[in-house]
Amino acid sequence: HTERDKEATMLGLKTANAREAIALLKKDHLLLRKLFDRFEAAEKTHKTEEIKDIVAEACRELKVPATIEGALFYPALRQHMEDEDGLLDEADEEHHEAKILVAELELMSGDEPNYRAKFMVLAENVRHHIKEEEGELFPKAQKTGIDFEALGERLLERKQQLIKDGVPPDAEAEMVGQFGVSRESPSRRNQKTISVSLAEAGGRRRSRTRKH
Repeated sequence: HTERDKEATMLGLKTANAREAIALLKKDHLLLRKLFDRFEAAEKTHKTEEIKDIVAEACRELKVPATIEGALFYPALRQHMEDEDGLLDEADEEHHEAKILVAELELMSGDEPNYRAKFMVLAENVRHHIKEEEGELFPKAQKTGIDFEALGERLLERKQQLIKDGVPPDAEAEMVGQFGVSRESPSRRNQKTISVSLAEAGGRRRSRTRKH
């Protein structure tokens, strides 16, 4: 085996076919699905520390495929694939939203009231993204003349570099770092100050202000 083959085997890519670009991305998708399932199982049993570990791992694992797709895979498709339905534009925006949520989660301690909900939204969005990629984008891409084995080698090389050196901060991470993250949702914050009229028997109403 060559050194590249050894590194690929360490990443779970045991055959040349598995290093083909779409197979490589599907393997990343499978890993993310498993992490989302683990989160849901931990959420049901209220395993707080395990939840934090899973969220941290999922954020790390999300950043690598998002980076290599945006840097290599999507640009290759834009060069050679007709995209009248705007699948690539939608995929880019879904990456943008996911990166913002990842950056916010990485700034949180895990004890905030909106921490778990934020990750659940991220998981739901990424699952939708994966479904569209595998169900629509990948089949359309496979109809092009792109050499996906050659592209896969480039993706793998970039992936190995990112795993070794880390994913550099992207525009979304810099934006969240500059403006910060809300650790409490607007509705939680506003419930402390608004007055709401409550109906009583006989049609009378009384005003109730939530005080803390």
